[in-house]
Amino acid sequence: GLVTIHDLTLAQQFDEVLSGRYTFHNMLGKDPAMQKIFDRVEALAKTDVTVLIEGETGTGKDLLVKVIHSAGKRADKPLIKVNCAAIPDNLLESEMFGYVKGAFTGAYQDKPGRFQEADGGTIFLDEIGDLPMALQAKLLRVIEAKEFYPLGSRHSVKVDVRIISATNRDLGKLASKGVFRYDLFYRLNVIRIELPVLKNRRTDLPLLISHIIRRLSAAKSGHPPEISQKAMEILLNHDYPGNIRELENILEHALIIAQSETIEPDHLPDYLNHLSDNPNAFSPDTLHQPRLVDSVNQTNTTYRDTAAELFQQDNDFRERDKLIQSLRIHNWHRANTAAALGIDRTTLWRKMKKYGLTTPL
Repeated sequence: GLVTIHDLTLAQQFDEVLSGRYTFHNMLGKDPAMQKIFDRVEALAKTDVTVLIEGETGTGKDLLVKVIHSAGKRADKPLIKVNCAAIPDNLLESEMFGYVKGAFTGAYQDKPGRFQEADGGTIFLDEIGDLPMALQAKLLRVIEAKEFYPLGSRHSVKVDVRIISATNRDLGKLASKGVFRYDLFYRLNVIRIELPVLKNRRTDLPLLISHIIRRLSAAKSGHPPEISQKAMEILLNHDYPGNIRELENILEHALIIAQSETIEPDHLPDYLNHLSDNPNAFSPDTLHQPRLVDSVNQTNTTYRDTAAELFQQDNDFRERDKLIQSLRIHNWHRANTAAALGIDRTTLWRKMKKYGLTTPL
């Protein structure tokens, strides 16, 4: 069988993305952990609070920073990024804080640093765990006094910046080992957001696959190809140690190899095909797990339901039966029934209408 990006389920799902249901300033996710992050970001974006984002490589930290910046009052001001791990230690201070003419050999003119460039906007300190100890003290002063001394200057420079930092390391552990200042850690860690790894938000996979394929196809002015059931099964069962970045690379690879035809397993990178014999893979027989693969082939079931055991039955009659049972247990109280089933109220109401259960039986 074929799983097409145009099938009813994915089409519905994408419409919901476009209507803003599962998207927040270009971030996608219907997984509860992601929805919680969206709620938190919506609240903190309107403030100037310092934010620390933790997450493995490829989980979308850069995108989340853009989201926080673009959803806040500094949106029309600069967003400046400093990668603390990519710039050599001896250059990092002048890169961040600038220098004045004559500060060192070759300093023929004043050069503003990233903090000055970010004035009025947001500065994003990526890989903050790699910041050298000497610079940690200077950063602390910027946070506390909103001012710093450029290299070689006797005059301080005042800046108004919002600080967002990100790390794939545990700053608390680094502090306990003495390689990161506790006082700076507490200053950066006012609001902490932990981005989940992709394997812990599997119910977002169909949504992400659909979105990425559409985006990549649109960039090449082509139509999104179909995905064979076997290829989709492999995609849904992979653990993605490289997270969303890895998923994007896999799909880009597949689109190039497939040349607009149906994406088959042999269009996927070789290493994925070696992993496809996983005995713990999602399959129609593993009823105790959310059956992502099955739901891909069900045009009458939305992905939002995959986590609920009730909707793992292929048979509509059994689904209706269980729905009636649950409604009766909760005296037809929709909010309580939806909560017990692990779905939202709009999904429950749609299913009640589908099975003619809008009035108590």
